[in-house]
Amino acid sequence: MRTVRILTSAVLAGASLFGLAGTAVADSPTPSPSASEGAEAAAPTEAGTSFRTATAIKPDQPATADASTGDYLYWVLPVDTRQRATVKAKVTLPAAAARHGAATWQLDVYDGLRRRQACVYGAQTRAAAKDAGSVELSCTLRTVRGWAEPWANDPLPGSYYVRLTVVDLPQEDLGLPVHAEVEASVADQGGAHAVDGRLAAPLGPGAAAAASKDDEDASSPRPAALREPDGGWSSGRWSDRWIWTAAGGALAALAGIAGYRATRGRGRPSQLPPGA
Repeated sequence: MRTVRILTSAVLAGASLFGLAGTAVADSPTPSPSASEGAEAAAPTEAGTSFRTATAIKPDQPATADASTGDYLYWVLPVDTRQRATVKAKVTLPAAAARHGAATWQLDVYDGLRRRQACVYGAQTRAAAKDAGSVELSCTLRTVRGWAEPWANDPLPGSYYVRLTVVDLPQEDLGLPVHAEVEASVADQGGAHAVDGRLAAPLGPGAAAAASKDDEDASSPRPAALREPDGGWSSGRWSDRWIWTAAGGALAALAGIAGYRATRGRGRPSQLPPGA
């Protein structure tokens, strides 16, 4: 039983070290953002009109745009492996007196290969009555995978495009001014969605061309769609799967030692004569 106590003490000590490390990271002071970082984090106030001119946004960064009814509005953000993105949009409509009928708005999300991704939650298409002041839409994507078969349509890490537009309205209402608000949030789904494979590069337009020119001109700016998430791509390689694996191995070792001690017996029987 002494060996069991030693292993148990080692497991508890390791767990306490993990807790102390997490506390130390949480208690470390956060550096104050500089003026340049503050300017970069400013919320965008315009949207692109195509995939190539999509306005880059960050997760949890609100974006606004003033446009005309009938315009296609595009934003782009990075989504990494094991993350699930939720995009929400709100369109403030013109005054009811200026409109001639109901309008249907739609929110679409495309991956780096411009494949339209299905929404598992949310209302990505909604009709606004003539007297409605605004319309709200949302779309929650599937969890992004580290790799997929060539024939699959699984969401892969890379750039994700958000497109907002009206799909049905009276012809007389085209061109009326609207105000759009878009915000995307990203949640890490943990080690349950971790896979062993991973892409060589995140999906994004011109990724191969940009990578080949890095050696020639490292100072050339990359397109907005190729911006990396905070911490870099596949930054979440550490997951709770490691903790469960280590805990399972320690428990298996303890169970093996306990079973051995329970089945090995007490040694030589005392009633046997010496030399027998």
